[in-house]
Amino acid sequence: MANHPSPSRCTRGLSSLSKSLPVESVSPGDATASQEQRDDAKRNFLKTMRALPIQHYWNVYFDRPTKETAGAAAGQESSRDGLAGTDTYQAQLEQLGSQIESVQDFWRYNNNTPVNQMKMRESIYLFKSGFRPVWEDRRNINGGSWTFRVPKSIGPDVWTRVQLLAIGEQLQSVLDEGDTLCGVGLSIRFNAHLVSIWHRDSSKQQSIDNLRECVFEALPAELRPALDTCFYKKHSDHAGFKAPPELQAVLDSQKKRNEVAAAAAKQAADESA
Repeated sequence: MANHPSPSRCTRGLSSLSKSLPVESVSPGDATASQEQRDDAKRNFLKTMRALPIQHYWNVYFDRPTKETAGAAAGQESSRDGLAGTDTYQAQLEQLGSQIESVQDFWRYNNNTPVNQMKMRESIYLFKSGFRPVWEDRRNINGGSWTFRVPKSIGPDVWTRVQLLAIGEQLQSVLDEGDTLCGVGLSIRFNAHLVSIWHRDSSKQQSIDNLRECVFEALPAELRPALDTCFYKKHSDHAGFKAPPELQAVLDSQKKRNEVAAAAAKQAADESA
């Protein structure tokens, strides 16, 4: 994994702040100008030390499968293989560290999280504050995700770059109006890393298409996954998906709206043919 150094204090030129000309050789005007220069240099130095804010706050979650779930079917590409229910899965999620609120916070977390040492079927997620990496969560239930399968040799680098696309708002910027990026995830499999991108509205085809295009454009050729190793899936289409009763009505209503819209579009196409 590429090692991006944490922000460090730049001391170049600081010695000049503590030096001053002998009093007898400095006129009042020169002394004032010199003091102003020192003040400007100090302000510029402090500015470099100030945390660089990011538009949203983010949380990191870790999922370590239990003994009961470790033997789940290997062919099922999900973050919750073999789990019986949402409550069980949520109990496994562990929030790591404190909230990420700046660029410095991100690099501090990223540089100190050795994802290349993660074990089989362990997962890590970087999600916007207010979202959790749970399919049936009220804010995710109508959403879906892209999954990019990449070799383990480049997985950590791809993961870092996709995280930067998330906190830098590039992924959000390509989503259709009304859609929201929820977060990104990394899951470890036998011979590959699965990098996922979650968004809130799986009915927006433009969002789905744009997310994939954004990733392929942002990654250099040597890190770009093959097209046939990428797939998109609605959360509700996963075998382990189980919506709470109070939210099932939301899904049924959306499904009905989509069916009506599809029927109307087909009728319009038939009439114009």
